[in-house]
Amino acid sequence: MTVVWINGAFGAGKTTTARELIELIPNSALFDPEVIGGALTHLLPPKHLAEVGDFQDLPIWRRLVVDTAAAMLAELGGTLVVPMTLLRQEYRDEIFGGLAARRIAVHHLLLAPAETILRERIAGREAPPDAPDAPDAPDGEIRTRQWSYDHIEPYRAALASWLTADAHPVDTSDLTPYETAVRIAEAVGSGAVPACDIVQTPEPTAETLAAGVLLFDEQDRVLLVDPTYKPGWEFPGGVVERGEAPARAGMREVAEETGIRLQEVPRLLVVDWERPAPPGFGGLRLLFDGGRLEPGEASRVLLPGPELRAWRFATEEEAAGMLPPVRYERLRWALRARERGSALYLEAGVPVG
Repeated sequence: MTVVWINGAFGAGKTTTARELIELIPNSALFDPEVIGGALTHLLPPKHLAEVGDFQDLPIWRRLVVDTAAAMLAELGGTLVVPMTLLRQEYRDEIFGGLAARRIAVHHLLLAPAETILRERIAGREAPPDAPDAPDAPDGEIRTRQWSYDHIEPYRAALASWLTADAHPVDTSDLTPYETAVRIAEAVGSGAVPACDIVQTPEPTAETLAAGVLLFDEQDRVLLVDPTYKPGWEFPGGVVERGEAPARAGMREVAEETGIRLQEVPRLLVVDWERPAPPGFGGLRLLFDGGRLEPGEASRVLLPGPELRAWRFATEEEAAGMLPPVRYERLRWALRARERGSALYLEAGVPVG
């Protein structure tokens, strides 16, 4: 099962190209995630919708995109062509990582016309009659165009930071949608656009036991890593495999993720019960103290493979802005346990007993 994800600025011609592409790729179907956004206007309270400026900012939208794509492929097989702008890297990570967890390969392409051409196309763009932002009122098309213009700057920022390196660019300045579709079909079919190199972490089917290891530099800042397959920073670590001791699992994950091989079994700091939060199952999360790294060792941290994008040492205050709240609470209490020299038991990030 395969997804061909067509990215690009709003107004770049993704949907038109996708319609041409499904005529060229055998056993393919079109999935436009805009449909999910339209459905959410009928499913979620208006007050909740008003709190976000874009459907993509809703976790339920990102989750439903993954679930719907997987369900369509399970039903139809073959290839799913998905025309959708993704400008935030953490959303790309979450969606592509979710697809990878279902063993669905993603070929990521970028329609990249010159900006002058892009602006000309936006100026002539009409709002589809069934689009959520295209009511019968005559200002519907104006709002659609303005939305596209407003997102040119975020598109530029994504190009400069991550998008060009992540996706296979196709310059469509002088191409018709059909010609663009032909190039995409040839590039995917020839292997010029390989599947995204993203870790495939199977989704849990029950509660899990996970072990993380805190590593510190000479300033007692903690090492955090940025996974490519889910949003937010994290501690080195992962799920404990069947028959594996949790502390040894943490040591194994540290070596796999950073290249650092701990010589001694780390000391337990925190046991935290994470409550189930659908679609997750929760479970036990353990944090161990891997100790302070030597200055030379800290400078040689490696990120082998596609699982992690970046790493950095952070103070407790910096970590508060990097980690999701539940992980930050786990870190905060782990640091207190390290200071006191005794382990703590938490439930959902709160000490008990």
